[in-house]
Amino acid sequence: MTVLDRLDTLQIPKITSSAALKWGVLFVAVYVVAIALGRPLFIDVHFVPDTGYLWYYWRLPETNAFARFTAWGGYFFHQVAIWALIYYAQTRKLRTSKILHPVNVASLALNGFFVWLHLGQTWVAYDGLAMDTPIWSSQYAVIVVLVMILLMENRRRGLIFGKKFNMLEESARSVRKYHGYVFSWAVIYTFWFHPMEDTLGHLLGTFYTVCLMLQGSLMFTRSHTNKWWTGFLEIMVLIHGSMVAYLNFDGTWPFFLFGFAAIFIVTQMHGLNLALWLRWAFVVIYLGSATFVYGSRGELEKLPSIGAIATFEIGMVFVMALLVWLATVAIGWITGTAQHQRPRRA
Repeated sequence: MTVLDRLDTLQIPKITSSAALKWGVLFVAVYVVAIALGRPLFIDVHFVPDTGYLWYYWRLPETNAFARFTAWGGYFFHQVAIWALIYYAQTRKLRTSKILHPVNVASLALNGFFVWLHLGQTWVAYDGLAMDTPIWSSQYAVIVVLVMILLMENRRRGLIFGKKFNMLEESARSVRKYHGYVFSWAVIYTFWFHPMEDTLGHLLGTFYTVCLMLQGSLMFTRSHTNKWWTGFLEIMVLIHGSMVAYLNFDGTWPFFLFGFAAIFIVTQMHGLNLALWLRWAFVVIYLGSATFVYGSRGELEKLPSIGAIATFEIGMVFVMALLVWLATVAIGWITGTAQHQRPRRA
C-alpha cells in the first residue's frame, strides 16, 4: 500500500470547507505577520545595485551551494507532493462536497509545512529560485494562470460584458480537467522564486500566493468554486500589481491599477450576479476615476492605455484555446482517439 492509498482509509473529523477557508485565511495572515516580525533573523545580505527591470534585487550577490540546495530541494519536494495529491484526487473521481476530503487535509498540511519551511530557508540561506531563473519567468507564470481562469470561467460568466463564446468550451473542458497541475506549478514556483522578504510588495505577494495554495488545497469542495472567494483572488492581482508599481516610484501604477480593474469591469464582475444598476455604477466610477487620475497627472493622452492589459489577456484566451485544441487533436491522432471536432462558433 502506497502513501496515497493510505488516504483512502484515513479517518478525519468532519470539517466544512467554509470553516477550512476561514481558518486558512487566518493562517495566511499569521504567516505574513511572522515574516515581518522574523526579518531580524535573516542572514546579513549586501544587495547588488538594481540594474534594470530584468534584474531581481532581492538575492545574494553570489549564491552558494547551500542556498541552491535548500531552495531547489524545497521547491522540488513541495511541487511533487502537491502534484501527487492532485493525481490522487482525480483518479478517485471525488465529488464536490461541503465537507473536506482526506486529500484536502493532506494538501493543507503539506502546503502549511512547506510555507514554514521556506521561511526558515530564507532565514538561513536567503536565496530563492531567482538565483538561477529570470524574473520574467515568475511573472509569465502568473499571466498563464490569469488567462486560464478567464478561459475556464467563460461558460459561467462570459468573457466580454457577459458575452459567452461557445467556441472556447471544448478547450475549456481540457483546461478545467488539468488546470490543477499548471496552477500548482505557477503558484509554488512563484512562491519559491522569492525569499520571504518583509517589504510591502513581498508581503502582499506572499499573502496572495499562499491564498492560492489554500484555494488549491480545497479542490473538490464547495469553497473551491465559491464565486466571492474566487473573485477576491482575482482582484488581489489588481491590488498587488498596482501596489508593487507604486512602490517602485516609476509612475506606472495607474497603468496597472486601471489595467487590471478593466478586467474586473469587462469580465469578472459579471460572474457575481450583481444588479444591473450596480454594474453600471462600477463602470461610471471606473471611467471617472481613470479620467481624474490621468488628467491630474497631465497625461490624458495615455488614457486609452487602461484597456491594454484587458485586451492582451482576453486576446490570449483565444490563443490559448487554439493551442489547447490543436494539442488535443494532435494527442488524439497519436493515440488513435481523435474525434475530429472543431471548436464551435460563438
